[in-house]
Amino acid sequence: MKTLQRTLTIVKPDAVRKNAVGDIIEQFEKNNFRILAMKMLEINKHQAEQFYAVHAGRPFYNSLTDFMSSGPIVALALEKEEAIADLRKLMGATNPANAEEGTIRKKWATNIEHNAIHGSDAEDTARFELSFFFAGYELAK
Repeated sequence: MKTLQRTLTIVKPDAVRKNAVGDIIEQFEKNNFRILAMKMLEINKHQAEQFYAVHAGRPFYNSLTDFMSSGPIVALALEKEEAIADLRKLMGATNPANAEEGTIRKKWATNIEHNAIHGSDAEDTARFELSFFFAGYELAK
């Protein structure tokens, strides 16, 4: 028996502006993700820098943190078996030009920087990212 895995996803400001939140949540539910918590919020530049600290020093870091602090986001804690891998497949390639049909990024992303959605890439990353946005008591049982 496989164990349930948790992951974090963020509907990014570009997708929120396009009114894509409902459609994206519907994709999570159709793909058997359980939503444990969800919140809409705005983060400032400093918070975006803290969240994406792993990318500090990379060429896209400043534009990424500017973008992520440019408007409302929706953070969700999701759960299912193989949640991380399944979410990453559902999201599609980082560059929407390379994303498969039927993926969230193929449908909603504009370009590699405004790519609609974030998802944790590993279990340790997911633990950090979930705790960044949600206190343990905020996750549904």
